[in-house]
Amino acid sequence: MSEEREPVRAGLDTEKESQKIMPGREAAADSETAKIPESSETPETTEIPERKLASVQRVEAVTPIEGADLIECIHVLGWTVVGKKGELHEGDLCVYFEIDSFLPVCEQFEFLRKSCYRSNPYMGEGFRLKTQRFRGQISQGLILPLTILPQGRDYTIGEDVTELLGVRKWETEERSTDLGNTVGSLPFGIPKTGEVRIQSCPKLLGEFAKVPSYYISTKMDGTSATMYWKDGKFGVCGRNYEFAEDDRSVFWRYAKAHDLAAKMSACEIPDVAIQGEFCGPGIQKNRLKLKKPEWYVFTVIDLNTYLRYSLKAMLELCEKLGLQHVPIEEQGEVFPYKTIDELLERAKGKYPSGSNKEGIVIRPAEPVPCWLFHNAPLSMKVLNNDYLLKE
Repeated sequence: MSEEREPVRAGLDTEKESQKIMPGREAAADSETAKIPESSETPETTEIPERKLASVQRVEAVTPIEGADLIECIHVLGWTVVGKKGELHEGDLCVYFEIDSFLPVCEQFEFLRKSCYRSNPYMGEGFRLKTQRFRGQISQGLILPLTILPQGRDYTIGEDVTELLGVRKWETEERSTDLGNTVGSLPFGIPKTGEVRIQSCPKLLGEFAKVPSYYISTKMDGTSATMYWKDGKFGVCGRNYEFAEDDRSVFWRYAKAHDLAAKMSACEIPDVAIQGEFCGPGIQKNRLKLKKPEWYVFTVIDLNTYLRYSLKAMLELCEKLGLQHVPIEEQGEVFPYKTIDELLERAKGKYPSGSNKEGIVIRPAEPVPCWLFHNAPLSMKVLNNDYLLKE
């Protein structure tokens, strides 16, 4: 979209009006989690904090857009958002809404209806925030003045106001049409898969500058699947649930076709959770154009120590079991990327199918605990803006 628009409007002036934007819905913020405990006990507190879909932040900078009279770039954390010119200034507190936020239908968000309104049986009605382009400038998210929040109290930088504003994460009911019947949540303390976006935590650049070695893998576009071996028991899970052993589940059909349980037993594999991206027909948009389901391993977790395998150990396990792993695009010692813009450029590219790849995931070659994540393992993802613009 190249025409000039005013995507951001002023917030509310009174506490009474601000109450209108809280519809009382339960927020369902996405948990980007990776748990690593310091002992052999089931992890409880060492997980990455929930993703803040709406949070209080400080405007880092405001920069002009060439040829634009009504709009400008507002910079928050590592994000750039196109907003109304003169509405916010460097140093101002604001509310930042991340992309993938689903804002409730109410008077104060009605200005989003033309470009952001969505409705489906699973999510209901609301306004979905996506990556957009204005006058050639990438814009990711929405920034509103702090007056959008109820008045009469102080707010702190970084405060999560997702639930307060009734914001939910946009998602569809099913990524695959044949996941199967669930039997419960993830067992044995197996963590949900997920990575933090670099724009949401720019301090990660400094943390990667300290690691002795790193690697970059391709972010495959599918749905998360975990297959575990624990005390001689084999099971399969999605991102949130374990699935019953039957032929309805595409995960179980894959596991049986590759005889994974027997291989794990024969190879005397220790208790592990193997996590990867499940891709193929009927999953997302099958951008890899696969003719049959494939599973690309990206994480292996020791279920006795809850420590993540190193890159070398993960690749060795995949070779032993005959599993594919995510493509490893780059390995090195000194992390060479100094800015978010460099990483965004690095994330561009295409799958062998010719479709834009989703992005990249960056990790230390040997797992490193990160203080930013309560000592959960250091990692980050960088999504390809070319991919996001076509979502």
